[in-house]
Amino acid sequence: MFFRFRCVNDNWQEFDLDFASLTVCVYIFVHCGTLCCSPISKTKMKNIWDTLEESKPAILMVLVQITFAACNVFYKLSIDDGMSTIVTSAYRLVFASATTIPLALIFERKRPKMTWRVFIMAFLSGLFAGTLFQNLFYGALTLASATLVSAIYNLIPSMTFIMAVAGGFEKLNWGAVAGKAKVVGTLLGLAGAMLLTFYKGLEFDIWPFRINLLQPREYQDELVIDTVQELLGVLCVAASCFCFSLWLIIQAKMSQEYPCYMTSIALLNSIGAIQSLIFGFCVVRDLNEWRLGWDIRLLTSAFSGILASGVMIVVMAWCVRTKGPLFASAFNPLMLVIVAIAASLTLDERLYLGSLLGAVLIVCGLYAVLWGKSKEMHKQAQLEPPDFTEDFEVTRPLLNP
Repeated sequence: MFFRFRCVNDNWQEFDLDFASLTVCVYIFVHCGTLCCSPISKTKMKNIWDTLEESKPAILMVLVQITFAACNVFYKLSIDDGMSTIVTSAYRLVFASATTIPLALIFERKRPKMTWRVFIMAFLSGLFAGTLFQNLFYGALTLASATLVSAIYNLIPSMTFIMAVAGGFEKLNWGAVAGKAKVVGTLLGLAGAMLLTFYKGLEFDIWPFRINLLQPREYQDELVIDTVQELLGVLCVAASCFCFSLWLIIQAKMSQEYPCYMTSIALLNSIGAIQSLIFGFCVVRDLNEWRLGWDIRLLTSAFSGILASGVMIVVMAWCVRTKGPLFASAFNPLMLVIVAIAASLTLDERLYLGSLLGAVLIVCGLYAVLWGKSKEMHKQAQLEPPDFTEDFEVTRPLLNP
């Protein structure tokens, strides 16, 4: 897709601008309007464009993690307002479908033929990554803190590694350094999750002031209730990570037979929306619970659906296709940091020593698994023909919801 920009000397300069580039350009034009209006020579324009091209994946992944972190905060606020996470998840997938279907039709006009095998994989993708993951993950937010849920979320690469080894999709390779790094990283992640769940320790009060956006609650039997709820929340988010890891394996197979990532995401959201609506109306039968007003409920549903599950998932898929899954996964801990800061400042969540130590172990385990995987991919790339290596990188699955 081509867009033309006029320079000062009235010469036209043509650039190859894809959807990801368009996203960055819109962001820069909105926040830096003076840059677009000032006279720029052709050389400076080319230098700016080259710099933008080099830093585009990193900028986009930072925006993705900020959006996902904001989703967790918005979900927490909507839950506090009394909105069911089942209803929110259904509306999210509906908004996501309305966003990704037009994008797929515009940017992927040439698509391979849809087969029953591809449709079945799309149905399973909608079930595991759409219906089950959304309801389990955001249902955990009703039981545990946003920081705890975001920390456990970083166990997805480790769970994917365990399931891939158990299913025969990947070798343990214990004799190599890369294999040991993945095993040690998985154990570190699990140890961090246990530490986050069962140990609190000292409380850290890092803010001189707090902005509590949640409604006042009664803290009767707080210690017992919170301990039981957090344990159930950890089980829910662990189950959601299991579903998402299973989807990654399905997506890896589907991307080989149907290499259209926008269309695949549109199918996932559409099928997941249908499944979530059927499940939601079976569980939440009161129609008043499904009404949206101009409040936090509509904001949460629209923001999470249009931006998080719509635009940002497509942007993240482009980053995975351009830089590989390891590059995209390396930004996952950024969401944990943003959520921890925002939740402690605005949601009256407490930071404890156990939370910090557990989060550090999970992040270290994540990077150990990614480092081991990068070593294996680098070795495999040296052994495989160049053309096959390029195709292999393009069909990598997504590593974020």
